[in-house]
Amino acid sequence: MEIPIVLIILALALYDSVVIVPEKKQKVIQRLGKFSHLATAGISFKLPIIDRIAGTVNMKIQQLDVEIETKTMDNVFVDIRVSVQYLVIPEKVFDAFYALENPESQIASYVFDDVRAEVPKLELDDVFSRKEDIAVAVRHNLSESMEAYGFKFVKTLITDINPDAHVKDSMNKINAAKRDKEAAREAAEAEKITIVKRAEADAESKRLQGEGIAQQRIEIIRGFKESVTDFQTSLTEIKSAEIMQFVLMTQYFDTLNNIGSGSNSNTLMVPHSPAAMNDFYQQIIAGTVMANKAEEATDAIHTESKRKAGDK
Repeated sequence: MEIPIVLIILALALYDSVVIVPEKKQKVIQRLGKFSHLATAGISFKLPIIDRIAGTVNMKIQQLDVEIETKTMDNVFVDIRVSVQYLVIPEKVFDAFYALENPESQIASYVFDDVRAEVPKLELDDVFSRKEDIAVAVRHNLSESMEAYGFKFVKTLITDINPDAHVKDSMNKINAAKRDKEAAREAAEAEKITIVKRAEADAESKRLQGEGIAQQRIEIIRGFKESVTDFQTSLTEIKSAEIMQFVLMTQYFDTLNNIGSGSNSNTLMVPHSPAAMNDFYQQIIAGTVMANKAEEATDAIHTESKRKAGDK
């Protein structure tokens, strides 16, 4: 059984009249070459043969990456990548489709112009530190220029700033030198703190050592005093001179013992005989006697001075 040609034509006409549009898309329908209407997401219909789909408009946020070479105020050439995020304004789909022949190329031209107008105002270091300002300026200028054509700019990003290789190497060397200088300063400060703390510790050690020696001497004197007292109490027939000789002899042998036991002791020539010990004793006694006589003479002078002052 043959299918009538009329049914085939009707089936083809029905198929041609149905328009299915995906989400976030709009299709532009023209009738005999003239704009007819927009087909939004879902199913729509058009007249077969007479109407045709002129194109599809993407309603999603789109991104355009633009590579730009420009020069800074200090005459350094840099390659800058600008990412422009934009979308079609729903109320201006007609303008976005018909106003511009090649929207992406024309948006890129505006980006080129704006970046090359902003970057030459800045030195290289400022380009890095103020890239957000450049992005805002580009976005502002694009919005003013392209909104009339149905495009809205969501965000403009400076995603890469790449100077000339020689300039980049010089910047790395400058940065490394600054870091080395800072590291040397920190090391010197640490060494200073170490030296100060070591000096403080040495001073404290010497202070404590001095206090220990002073305390030791006090205890030695107290021990001598107790020893002399014990001798005089228990052995009344022993004279004070003999007791002093015994104490000096004891100190003498203690000194020799300390010199011999020290690991860092140098060679020391010390007279070592009973006669030498007696000589030490006689010198100490003579010094003590002279000191006592000097003290008595001083007291006599003070007494005489007071008496004369009283007579007057």
